[in-house]
Amino acid sequence: MLIQPTQADVRRFFCGVFAKTHGAAVVQEGLAGLNLSPLEELVRSWIDEHPEYHAELADLDGALRNMEQVDPNRDNPFLHLSMHLSISEQCSIDQPRGIRQAVELLSARRNSLHTAHHEVMQCLGRMVMESQQKGKPPDGAAYIACVQRNATQD
Repeated sequence: MLIQPTQADVRRFFCGVFAKTHGAAVVQEGLAGLNLSPLEELVRSWIDEHPEYHAELADLDGALRNMEQVDPNRDNPFLHLSMHLSISEQCSIDQPRGIRQAVELLSARRNSLHTAHHEVMQCLGRMVMESQQKGKPPDGAAYIACVQRNATQD
């Protein structure tokens, strides 16, 4: 079964994880992070890497209200975190084949998984954009090649 969450569903999910792990009442009671699913724990780890998104993640109503607003001068925290999740999932199942090794090599070269993910996001974004422009399936080989080029360049 294919799961296709809406933009609102994605925002509710990320804001919900933030509330479970960083909400004032949760933190005061010492309950932050209790009873998280493995996916929520992974999301929490990426949220922790991005404190600049915390205010937006703390405001679900605002996140839902601002879904149609696009500001080309700033990152969309929900897209950014979704890309971290996508890359993490790709690495966990090595799909497309070779992505795990390429990301591990890039992480070692950059001495940071987080920095590596940000470089991989550029390759992933390019692959998706080219796929949409050409009306063809995503080119996994070109994606892997892009990540590998980043991993072998200084």
